[in-house]
Formats: sequence, C-alpha cells, structure tokens
Amino acid sequence: MQYSKSYAGSLLCVAVAALSLAMQVNAQTPPAAANARSTDPTKPLSFFVTSVGVGNGANLGGLAGADAHCQNLAASVGAGRKTWRAYLSTQALNGEPAVNARDRIGQGPWYNTRGAVVAKDIAQLQGDTLDLARLGNNVSRATVFTEKNEPVKGGGDKPNEHDILTGSQPDGRAFADAADHTCKNYTSNAADGSVQLGHFDRTGGGNTSWNSAHPSRGCGQDNLVSTGGAGLLYCFAIN
Repeated sequence: MQYSKSYAGSLLCVAVAALSLAMQVNAQTPPAAANARSTDPTKPLSFFVTSVGVGNGANLGGLAGADAHCQNLAASVGAGRKTWRAYLSTQALNGEPAVNARDRIGQGPWYNTRGAVVAKDIAQLQGDTLDLARLGNNVSRATVFTEKNEPVKGGGDKPNEHDILTGSQPDGRAFADAADHTCKNYTSNAADGSVQLGHFDRTGGGNTSWNSAHPSRGCGQDNLVSTGGAGLLYCFAIN
C-alpha cells in the first residue's frame, strides 16, 4: 500500500510528538526507588520513627501501650507480621525493676523504610566500645523516616518535632537515681515531671545525642510540644 507524502509526513509528526511527550513525562517522574520502601528481602523494614504520638503527652499506657502504638503503625504499612518494640527505658518503681531500652529491641540489624542500615547490632547502635562510639550509628536526619516513609520534622522546620521519647541514658540503659526521667514510666500526662528525650536529627540543645539529649519540660502534650517534640517514638523490630 502506498501513502501520499503529506500523509506520511503527518504520521511522522504524530510519532515525533508522542516520543517527545513520553520523554517529558519520564523526565518529570522521579525514580520509584527514591520514594518507595525497600523491596529487597535482605533489607526488610525494621526501624522507624512514629508518624504521630499517642496524643496523650507522655502517658503512653506504659511500655505495653507504647509497643502497641509501634505495632499498629507498622501494621498500617504492611509490616505487622514483625514484632515491634518502642525504644524506651523504665525506672525501678513500685517494686518493679528497671527496664533498659537496649534490652528490648532485638539484636539487629535494623533498616529504615528505604533499605539503609541504621545499625548492624546493639553494640553499634549504642557505641559500646570506644571505636564504635567514635564511628557512631547511622541514626540521623538523612536516615530517619516514619513508617510512611516520610521525613520527620527537625530543627529548622515548623514545628520542630525532633524530640523523641526514650527515658534512657546515652548507653540505652535506665536512669538509676531518684529523679523522674520517664513520666512515671509513661503513665503521666501531668504538667510536672519529665521524660528524657533524644534528637533524631543530632542538632540543638547543646547535646546532639540521638537518644539522651535533655529532659522534657513536663509530661503533658503541650509540654512535649513546647520542648520541641510531639511525643514521637523510635520503633524497632525484634525479629
């Protein structure tokens, strides 16, 4: 079959236009891997910061309530088959022994929503040796995301929400003194009391510790917000 020169020219123009449109769409669409969770089975999601707090200040319903919050958020993004724990220490209280955050989150390694390792094991996470302390773990603004694979608001953002509840000393262990560092083991939302906080973005407050930067100004939700947070938690998968 033969076509006129004008008809052939029209077909060529249509083809060129279609190719140009496809190139524009492709150029404007970011690579899926940049925003998608890791699909590499060797790097499963096992660490995130909660996208929201419980909403009742530092009254999380104790460790059980905090763990349930992590578990529910993980389940909402398809990671509920793992067992999740909040990185929180409790103090000896009412005859109950202290609990260390580092002892309740498994052995690692832990990966964020984008497949990057934040720590290969407890020793690296906590800097248990001088060399590991100098090297540091990989918890930073560049690696900390919520379960939704979204960045957490940090220093310079409005509002700043870089305070993460931990109730822990820098080595991941509970405080042993008589002061309240856990808002009565995460059962108080009173204006008094305090809970120890970490800075996920490693900035501000004269202490850049990811897990033990400073205490809150109280236990209520407004107290946590005024200190620079929203009652967010670190969540780790133990398996």
